[in-house]
Amino acid sequence: MKRRKKVMLAFAAICLIYLIFLQVKIYQASTVAVPKDASYLVVLGARVNGTIPSLALKNRIHSAARYLRENKDTFVIVSGGKGPGETISEAECMRRELTALGIEASRITMEDKSVSTYQNLAYSKKLLPDPKARGILVSNDFHIYRAGLMAEKQGLQVTGLPAKTPKVIILKTYLREYLAITKFYIAGS
Repeated sequence: MKRRKKVMLAFAAICLIYLIFLQVKIYQASTVAVPKDASYLVVLGARVNGTIPSLALKNRIHSAARYLRENKDTFVIVSGGKGPGETISEAECMRRELTALGIEASRITMEDKSVSTYQNLAYSKKLLPDPKARGILVSNDFHIYRAGLMAEKQGLQVTGLPAKTPKVIILKTYLREYLAITKFYIAGS
């Protein structure tokens, strides 16, 4: 019985250390200085409720709009397909919201077929005039680390521009992200 208890405590300690490691990586990735005048932004999709962006997506859109207003030569790819319960694609929702925020439609390119972060990046890469150019990846702060790893694996040179994660979804999204990062470490996608 004592041996089993020691094994369980050791396992719990290893899990705790691993979660701390992941949290440090997430924090580090979301606090990197964002360069000015990047060639492009890729805004990763998130849930759309009918035609209305979720809070997480709304924060991504607003972060992208702020950057685009300050960097007039940067163009943007809005990336995300249409999932269950979504009347329009995530890309279309982002396009509508960005234009409503004053971003010229001519600066917006839509990628509306992807259904995962890995596909967001792969399909968006095909739309880049120069895939070797430096870009900015826009997502919520919890997601920047894993999205950056996926972008690097696909040969993209990007820096993350983190959007705030809504408080009401922090626990759920971070727990899900820990699992998703672990899956990426194991499977590579």
